Amino acid sequence: MNQKSYRNILKWGDPNHDEVIGHGTLDYVAKTFNLSPKDLAERYMPGDEDVKLSKKCRLAPAVLTSLKKIVGEANVSSDDFERAYHSYGKFFLDLVKLRYGMVENPPDAVVYPRDQADVAKIVKFCNDKKIAITPFGGHSSVTRGVEAPKGGVSLDLTRHMDKVVRVNVENSSVTVQPGIFGPVLEKHLNSYGTGYTCGHFPQSFEHSTVGGWAVTRGAGQASTGYGKIEDMVLSMRVVTPRGIIVTKDYPAAAIGPDIDQIIMGSEGAFGVVTEVTMKIRAWRPDNTVYASFLYKDFESAVAAMRQSMQGEFGKPHLFRISDPEETDVAFAMKGMNGSAADRVLRLLGYKPLRRCLMFVAVEGDADFAKLVAGKIKTVAKKNGALSLGAGPTKKWLEQRYSSSYLREPLMDLGLMTDTLETAVSWENLMQVWNATRAYLKARPNTVCMVHISHVYENGANLYFTFLSPIKKGKDIEDFTRYHKGLIDTIHASGGSLSHHHGVGKMMGPWMRAELGDTAHDLILAIKDFLDPRGIMNPGGTLGLKR
Repeated sequence: MNQKSYRNILKWGDPNHDEVIGHGTLDYVAKTFNLSPKDLAERYMPGDEDVKLSKKCRLAPAVLTSLKKIVGEANVSSDDFERAYHSYGKFFLDLVKLRYGMVENPPDAVVYPRDQADVAKIVKFCNDKKIAITPFGGHSSVTRGVEAPKGGVSLDLTRHMDKVVRVNVENSSVTVQPGIFGPVLEKHLNSYGTGYTCGHFPQSFEHSTVGGWAVTRGAGQASTGYGKIEDMVLSMRVVTPRGIIVTKDYPAAAIGPDIDQIIMGSEGAFGVVTEVTMKIRAWRPDNTVYASFLYKDFESAVAAMRQSMQGEFGKPHLFRISDPEETDVAFAMKGMNGSAADRVLRLLGYKPLRRCLMFVAVEGDADFAKLVAGKIKTVAKKNGALSLGAGPTKKWLEQRYSSSYLREPLMDLGLMTDTLETAVSWENLMQVWNATRAYLKARPNTVCMVHISHVYENGANLYFTFLSPIKKGKDIEDFTRYHKGLIDTIHASGGSLSHHHGVGKMMGPWMRAELGDTAHDLILAIKDFLDPRGIMNPGGTLGLKR
């Protein structure tokens, strides 16, 4: 791959990862969207051209010299490729624009601080000069969280600020710098002492950072057991234009509003996170119990999930349901449709476009894992489920991270593929599911897959994945219109704007309606206090005016 191409920026994860679509997936896509061998052989707007920006760095030479004095000459770049790389995350519209060679709002420079002292000096300098700062981590934002509409500095925390500071076995915690990637942290913890885990495994795990997890209020596949990131963080250090915030790692406290909770979800609009202390757990992979079930319909699968969460016998860690269409797609891609096993399942009442898969994994103490898995199996049986054993869940976990690499070759075929997720109460789940699916399916020739993957006593998330032919040549307009209607539908039917992807600039226009005037003005007031000159991730993050 051309190392200085737009594709090198838009591609998910490892730029050298194989982009070939598996035979089962390719056959399904070709049949579903009526693609000819010629269609399959062509690549639509691959983005192979060299990066060349029309907008040059607007920072004065004296400003660049001052930044270099703070962090060292090698840690400041105004190179076109570096600036383009730091202009977008991984939102579908970002990728379309990169395929067109459109980089509308590049930062003027990319700066790599070496430590908190550098960050404090940069923030003070930029505040004095009123230069925008956009904190940058793992490049995996899907909400336009790292775009720099006011230019300025993209502050990349991954080159130097990527260390484990301390593991505290007695407190069962770890302190890290914000730019550390998930696999580095997990490997360190697994090998430390008797073995520990961070417990946080989003699909972006391999290519996202702890700082990014915290400021977007992220969730991982084991969040039902371990909690979302805001349940894991104990304390933080944050550099703001107003000064440095340092919280303490109390297990709990009643000392006014929780400052950590104010920072988490702020997405760099209040300041730059420079250190995070979070909980860790014992790592006992040999104790994990896996289970898989097939339900006759979505309603019974959801009922079983709710009953399990409200059963007061303990929570599983991985708890996931694929709705009928997602289950059907999985059967088709695995070549299961029409097989002997499929025919038996149909005779037993587990019919296509009705049946639903459930995946379960319970970690921790061996007795606990067996107890919870056994209880879930009992609930599943009462709701008409067929036990499939450990195999399907283990196989799903094997492809958990690699499935993201399908996006580029699918886009090469001229297919729109994106996701949107929301949080719902149990009583509202079916309404949001039905309304949102109806909207997505109203577009001709659209696949809509939905899963539940983060579960609570009081509700769950719904995660929508859609796949549809794009209107070639009108990609941006087509997607923008369709995507806006999707957000409107979820919001109108009672779902939250986001469960774990954050808000960024994408969801900003809906934030005031979501929160109400008083609550949104409160967020603006915090912004005005901590960042009075409006330099921190400006341009609409969280729906803020500056």
